[in-house]
Amino acid sequence: MTIHVAQQVERILDEDTEPTLGVLVQVADPGPAVEPVDDAMVRGARELLPGAVPQAGGAVRMESLWQSNQDALAPLMDSEPVRNSRVSKTFWTSRTAYLELSRDDLARLQAEAPGVTGVFPDEVVTLPPVITARALPAEITENSTASWGITKTGALSVWGAYGARGKGVTVGVLDTGVDPTHPDLAGKVSAWAEFDGEGNPVDSQPHDSATHGTHVCGTIVGGNASGQWIGMAPEAKVAVGLVLKGGSGSSRQVLAGIDWAVAQGVDVLSMSLASTVFTVDAPTVYTAAFVNCKRMGIPVITAIGNRGAQTGASTGSDVFTVAVSATDHRDVVAGFSGGHTQRITASEFIAQDKLPLIYTKPDLAAPGVAVVSSTPGGHYAAKNGTSMATPHVAGAVALLLSAVPSIKNIAGEKRVQFIGEQLLGSVDELGEAGKDSRYGWGRLNVLRAIALAKVPS
Repeated sequence: MTIHVAQQVERILDEDTEPTLGVLVQVADPGPAVEPVDDAMVRGARELLPGAVPQAGGAVRMESLWQSNQDALAPLMDSEPVRNSRVSKTFWTSRTAYLELSRDDLARLQAEAPGVTGVFPDEVVTLPPVITARALPAEITENSTASWGITKTGALSVWGAYGARGKGVTVGVLDTGVDPTHPDLAGKVSAWAEFDGEGNPVDSQPHDSATHGTHVCGTIVGGNASGQWIGMAPEAKVAVGLVLKGGSGSSRQVLAGIDWAVAQGVDVLSMSLASTVFTVDAPTVYTAAFVNCKRMGIPVITAIGNRGAQTGASTGSDVFTVAVSATDHRDVVAGFSGGHTQRITASEFIAQDKLPLIYTKPDLAAPGVAVVSSTPGGHYAAKNGTSMATPHVAGAVALLLSAVPSIKNIAGEKRVQFIGEQLLGSVDELGEAGKDSRYGWGRLNVLRAIALAKVPS
């Protein structure tokens, strides 16, 4: 048993005294190493910008990726400890199986099931704490044409300058659900799924089990039914997975949601959810799934969390996601917004000569204070949170893809890298010089991102 996995197993055995333990067991990645973002020597956001749009290349097919990951899981599923266990579900993007093992079977798992690279508890996953804003500054209420974030990030200008409003782009949203009857969201929910606590699909119609998901979707694709534009990309669609019923769920629900979103062929995935992270060691049960999203050409946009400075999130702290912090209408980072330095000392996904990898999260900031968007029942609310900042960035990706459709022709990993470089290299630089743990590289500017990505005809 490797030191890394042995430590994980020892921690689980120490923290849970039950005779039978439910764990998520991950197996080795059959694919090549993935290039992480290595920005340690970069001093300014503009240095991140690539040249022209890369040439199209051979993309990874979902069917072949699914098969290779299922093949990787086979030795684990055939091992004796697993035959003694209750297997509730496997999750293909993360190459993970949920197992209920005796303490003895867990202790001897890797010795009898070669290829095990991670053992994780099935953690409770929640929404970052979100506060409804009561008193709004005049600078926000006077901006009656559009929610202030739509103007601040340049989305409103993109619509006029490039005629791009997200048409032809699907944004995956894993959240509390969505109210598809809201006037600003009518006809914009292209796919729906709900998952129970074990990660199994639930037969249901689109609905919001709270209010959070509808607010997030409104910031991505909402219209102007109220007379005020609320969405970054009002002609895009959303594919919504309900993975946090009432605002809380499990790692299995989230992993099932990622599997589903990838199968839907989403162009970008928005995840305003996580468990809080205080440690600097970064890899989680989600890392493998995020790597495979990258291979499929799907950027994953995540919230850094709302626990303040020197904290992170199990999704937002991952090196393979784009993590977002929250700013107000004055471009001041919110006090609740998370961010800290991360460290990866061992990883099957990163070439050994790149380790240890030290990096800072978040990657960029976006409007996340007093953000007006849709809530169930045809209502609206102004909310605070990195959950509100994240969909601004997901919507910006939709605008970028609709304004520069040739980006979709780029091969998987290169596409994600190009999108990330355009978003991060075009920010309005704020905070400390270079990247810091409050603003990342700076605040989102999608107008500049598109202008720099446009290839002259």
